[in-house]
Amino acid sequence: MSDIDALILRRQMVLGRNSPLFYDRPLHLVRGEGAWVYDATGRAYLDVYNNVPCVGHCHPHVVDAIARQTATLNLHTRYLDETLIAYAERLTGLFADPLDSVMLTCSGTEANELALRLARFITGGQGIIVSDLSYHGNSTILASLASAFPGGELFPSFARAVRVPDPVHDRQGRTDAELAAAFAAQVQAAVDSLKADGIQVAALLMDSFFANEGLPDPVSGYVEQSVEIVRKAGGLFICDEVQSGFARTGDAMWGHQLTGVTPDIVTLGKPMGNGYPVAGMVTRRDWVDRFGAASRYFNTFAGNPVAAAAGMAVLSVIEREDIQANSRRVGAHVRAGLQALSAKHPIIANVRGRGLFFGAELIRPDGSPADVETKQLINRMRDNGVLISRAGRNSNILKMRPPLVFSTDNADHLLSVMDDALAAL
Repeated sequence: MSDIDALILRRQMVLGRNSPLFYDRPLHLVRGEGAWVYDATGRAYLDVYNNVPCVGHCHPHVVDAIARQTATLNLHTRYLDETLIAYAERLTGLFADPLDSVMLTCSGTEANELALRLARFITGGQGIIVSDLSYHGNSTILASLASAFPGGELFPSFARAVRVPDPVHDRQGRTDAELAAAFAAQVQAAVDSLKADGIQVAALLMDSFFANEGLPDPVSGYVEQSVEIVRKAGGLFICDEVQSGFARTGDAMWGHQLTGVTPDIVTLGKPMGNGYPVAGMVTRRDWVDRFGAASRYFNTFAGNPVAAAAGMAVLSVIEREDIQANSRRVGAHVRAGLQALSAKHPIIANVRGRGLFFGAELIRPDGSPADVETKQLINRMRDNGVLISRAGRNSNILKMRPPLVFSTDNADHLLSVMDDALAAL
């Protein structure tokens, strides 16, 4: 038995046989630096998937901030802490009015769960609208809503799911305005359906970048019109920024800024602490005060001094290293390269994304989704030292969201390995 097989067996014995692993041949990674990770044999892999280390694996400024605070003090938030307050001030300062207050959590799941609690408290409603290919966490309620990764929970009677039209496949001769109107009609139907069952809508919970849906090209009006309908019905817009936030799109700090809509609540997670567990919910101070007076929220680990130090360090790196500009510049370079590959390899039907969140859809000559080929490509690239994944309704869209220190040299390496892997399909 190889060392890898032995490690997998040990893992299964303590974590269960179905604890997920990437790739047909799982990787045993032991360290990371920048956009690279290294396995137990010392082999390097270009990381083009993990958005958690958003400013790069083991960024020295973040590592130092965490180490210094860990060596100083780490407690919960029932004591005053300058670092926490300074971080909260700096973070909320990056949002438009009236988003001026943050409640910190440890994970995106907790942030979204808290956002739903707040929305229900403020509106008095219970109804939730999500997309029909969504994932927002793994609590009982969020898992039941997670149509992208269905589990054992039944889709709840207090929720409705709407399908986000993909312009590439769902246009059917319609203009962008007509596509937006069609999506808005679904949202209105969801509101009406809830009302018919005696359920007041509390929130539309949505990733405005539509990452799990496969990064469809943005259509003006999708978000604006749906939010207008929900607000008119008395509900709130919760925007999940776990994947698109922190300068990833290149053109904005937050994905929702590209829609022209300011959410009522924003949830944050994965990249917030560059790997240290930090997440949160940003909203209006008066709502936080009202909610806190009626239902006191406390989380032992959320917002601890080390978490705050990690979060502050990430914001500092984003600013000092002009990460947003890098996302925009390198993202444009990658997209141009993917377009060139599509001309060479017809299986690439279209290129998607923005900034350092990009993808490509693979379609067979007969027009069917190339899901098998997509999986083969991902595994072949893994074997050749590049890590990517896939998404979308048919699991045939390459999903790539590297650390935001990704360079043009990294991009050229990705494109070269992908070129070879496509040629071998």
